[in-house]
Amino acid sequence: MARTTSLLPFARTALVLGVAAALTVAGGSAAQADTIIDGPVNLRTAAPYGVLAGSTITNTGTSVVRGSIGLSPGTSVTGFSGGPGVIVGGTQQVNNAPARQAKADLTSAYGVARSLTPQESGISELNGRSLSPGVYSGGAINLADTGALAFAGDEESVFVIQAASSLTIGAATTMTFSGGASACNVFWQVGSSATIGSAAQFRGTVLAQQSISTTTGATVIGRLLARTGAVTLDTTNITVPQGCAAPGTPSATNVPTITSESPSDGTVGTPYSFEVTASGNPAPTFTVTAGTLPAGLTLDSDSGVISGTPTTPGSTTVTIVADNGQNPSDSVEYTIDVDEAAVVPVPNPNPGPSPAPSPAPSPGPSPAPSPAPSPAPSPAPSPAPTPDVPAPSPTPDVPAPSDSPTPDVPAPSDSPTPVVPAPSDSPTPVVPVTDRFDGFDGGSGSGSDSGTGGDLAFTGSESTVPLTIGGLALLAGIALLVGAAVRRRRGMTSEK
Repeated sequence: MARTTSLLPFARTALVLGVAAALTVAGGSAAQADTIIDGPVNLRTAAPYGVLAGSTITNTGTSVVRGSIGLSPGTSVTGFSGGPGVIVGGTQQVNNAPARQAKADLTSAYGVARSLTPQESGISELNGRSLSPGVYSGGAINLADTGALAFAGDEESVFVIQAASSLTIGAATTMTFSGGASACNVFWQVGSSATIGSAAQFRGTVLAQQSISTTTGATVIGRLLARTGAVTLDTTNITVPQGCAAPGTPSATNVPTITSESPSDGTVGTPYSFEVTASGNPAPTFTVTAGTLPAGLTLDSDSGVISGTPTTPGSTTVTIVADNGQNPSDSVEYTIDVDEAAVVPVPNPNPGPSPAPSPAPSPGPSPAPSPAPSPAPSPAPSPAPTPDVPAPSPTPDVPAPSDSPTPDVPAPSDSPTPVVPAPSDSPTPVVPVTDRFDGFDGGSGSGSDSGTGGDLAFTGSESTVPLTIGGLALLAGIALLVGAAVRRRRGMTSEK
């Protein structure tokens, strides 16, 4: 008879392996979902309290609390109502609605501080450390006697120290700040109890699961908040920080994923910009891990923007990685093409003869001042008989007057004195006698220098004086001729 092998053992083995694999994957996925915060831990109504406890509040010596004190659900507060402790600028709330609400808000804040993902784990001794903003965790955390702890950051920097068990601050220890960091944003999450030594200078808010105690002379700038246990003070000064930044919001982290499409092409000489985008919490940063960007372009690691002005044409392949501290990071390979610059035709410097511009119309003649009298004499008018003296008729016995001046008549000269010049060779327009005297008071004209017709052309000198002199000279010549003729006739008569 053939032997039959049962499949049941194999099925059971497969089931166990499947469950183990599922748990492993689930555990791995949960490890990726860290919690971060973008500001101080939110204390809500617990923020005004310098001391808040669950069971009792006990004070020894002259302790001063600049803020409120509260207790819930316990009811025992000693060392404050009748002294020696003093409350300045606050109130005492014991097992009432404000105290209960403050305790509830303390519980929420404790949970947030505990849930944050540390950037450094396994710390134990803080002496000599300088902490940058972030979350630090350990089991039992100590600051040795006379030890020093520094916080370096700015006014928005947040520091969270997670002690899974206890926190012990030694005697005469100091805590200092630089760069704007302050006690407002320092939070100590303690899994059990915290102790602050004598004369210690403590900074920050303690969020303890159980109890908190201070010894003689300790100074606290912050808060002592215990969820379930007691707060015990011995001559301690506590000041609640004021003017702190708004609280942050916790959120789960997730791995980065690059979401941008392929980059656009570029052109030589033209400004270029392309943004590489990615999801993830916290926001990732970007780096080039392989290849190179085109010449002239750079990548901004914070914003993911590739920008610049390409200088060389061609095709370039580059690998860009987005990383936010969560594993795994994401990467993508991009190819960026850069084209040649467009060729712009150069205009011909000699396109051909250009048509001559049309001459602009000449402006009309502008009135010019009368020119100065010319030294040259004006041409004499044509000899014509004056209206009052008839022209002499030549007789056989009387010779015609010569062109040369008579001894009694001065010859014309080139000087501008009023003389009668020799006639010009150029034709002189004939002007009626009546027109020549238009403009004179005794004439027939209107009394103005301008007539309506037959006016003499203006030659630069007045013509009236030369005409008058010429007329007088002519009359004198005629008189001489007539006198000579009369004497001759008388002589002939006496001879007879």
